[in-house]
Amino acid sequence: MQTSKRALITGITGQDGSYLAELLLEKGYEVHGIVRRSSQFNTSRIDHLYVDPHEARARLFLHYGDLTDGSRLVTLLEKVQPNEVYNLAAQSHVRVSFDEPEFTGLSTGVGSTRLLEAIRMIGLECRYYQASSSEMFGATPPPQNEDTPFWPRSPYGAAKVYAYWMTRNYREAYGMFATNGILFNHESPRRGETFVTRKISMAVSNIVAGKQDFLYMGNLDAVRDWGYAKDYVEAMWLMLQAEEPSDFVVATGTAYTVRDFLQFSFEHVGLDWEKYVRFDERYLRPSEVDSLIGDASKARDVLGWTPKVLTPELARLMVDADSKTIDLRTELPAQL
Repeated sequence: MQTSKRALITGITGQDGSYLAELLLEKGYEVHGIVRRSSQFNTSRIDHLYVDPHEARARLFLHYGDLTDGSRLVTLLEKVQPNEVYNLAAQSHVRVSFDEPEFTGLSTGVGSTRLLEAIRMIGLECRYYQASSSEMFGATPPPQNEDTPFWPRSPYGAAKVYAYWMTRNYREAYGMFATNGILFNHESPRRGETFVTRKISMAVSNIVAGKQDFLYMGNLDAVRDWGYAKDYVEAMWLMLQAEEPSDFVVATGTAYTVRDFLQFSFEHVGLDWEKYVRFDERYLRPSEVDSLIGDASKARDVLGWTPKVLTPELARLMVDADSKTIDLRTELPAQL
């Protein structure tokens, strides 16, 4: 087990942040996470990792902050002095980015610049990971790798392109160990409930439990390369252990449509998906991304990383997890 390393994670309460925190704690890291101030707690994904900071065994610490507040980032970085910084925070819902393009640009795009500039300003010697996205490729035909031109088709994709190039600029201009992980779609039982894969797995579980009749969907023909988020955070860590900073595509190299994911999920519980799925044009994007299929050969050859879970197994895994959650809720006594 490694010891003495300290990591700072933005977006620690999200899907990727929670899995990354687990991985780093297992490796002996002291982990610090940035959370946005709210009147309600939003830490459910990491509650199982949390130990009261007054206890000697505590190695996970949370701090209030936001990527839109540069001075706070400076203060936190000076205080924590991390060896590794993982920037996972973003407005990460592609469809929502069309409704909130300015906020998406400020948080997902400019927020990364604030963090990079804070690191540079205080002269912090650390390794920096930027969560880039396959949505940067957008309309560019697959398969997509590190040399594929970007053609984003959403405000989210455009913001991620900006963050990608700023990361490269800080690496090349200031000699920072700054790397981009260009992750293709990665899902899990911890995925947000408005994302299409989790929406499907929850609906299947609810339909089986008699709590839902139909599932309303948009474009079923979109082709995606879906992997398991728990696999992908290992690739993030490996990027910051490399001898030289570089940029890496992380993907499974397989292609499935949304329709395929529906079929895998419903068939897992013995149902015909076509009997339960209805079309709703409100879920269509103003501009669609037809096909994203990643070529992760560089990550395999340089980092030794390969995916363990592919889409069919992922769909079954997510349905099983949501079914257990619904069963537990059903067993809870009614509140008086």
